[in-house]
Amino acid sequence: MACLRYRGLERYFPRYIKMAQYDTLLFDLDGTLTDSTEGILKCFEHAITELGFEAPKDTNSILGPPLRQSFAEFCGMNEQQVDEAVRIFRERYSTVGLFENHVYDGIPEMLEKLKSGDKRLMVATSKPQVYAVRIFDKFNLSRYFEFVGGAELDGSRDYKDEVIEYVLAQAGITDRSTVLMIGDRRQDVLGAHKTGIKCMGILWGYGSVEELTQSGADYIAKTPGEAADMLLK
Repeated sequence: MACLRYRGLERYFPRYIKMAQYDTLLFDLDGTLTDSTEGILKCFEHAITELGFEAPKDTNSILGPPLRQSFAEFCGMNEQQVDEAVRIFRERYSTVGLFENHVYDGIPEMLEKLKSGDKRLMVATSKPQVYAVRIFDKFNLSRYFEFVGGAELDGSRDYKDEVIEYVLAQAGITDRSTVLMIGDRRQDVLGAHKTGIKCMGILWGYGSVEELTQSGADYIAKTPGEAADMLLK
């Protein structure tokens, strides 16, 4: 019997067979390459406790969106409170939280296969770029990627479409039909489509099949191994 988690994937199988060839692959970070749940939640809870706010009922909802958006949308903070919450969050995250994190099983093997298959691998994350680079260096993932692009600490380039545009510009890519975004949340799908590229939704991260399909993911992969097979065929 098929797992209920993957019900509704049948309509994606034809796309698996007819999948286009993509030369450049843009990867999300949190929930796609690494599981950063512990660090993000501990820092988030630290910030809202300091400011006297309550945690949202669905803590999974804060995993994926830009940090400022999460504090405003899920905690009801005003602009000044958001700025202070971000400051407190990053005070802990920059020294402890970013390494309360681990690489998902199968990710190094997937990246090795893709790299050996002559794919250009890059990162497009809403996490501040300075933190993303430290994480990749810590977990020995930098060697797989040509470029790691992320947000700025001042809040600019927070949204996924802005990060994607930045990465494409830095890489000198003009033919967007050769580029595929790979991520686990609706922000990845919507951001990719806003920039005119396709998106593969993955199911080993924070998002659900319902979230990804409703957002319009062009492909779905259940495991890193399956993702590699789809991208190399």
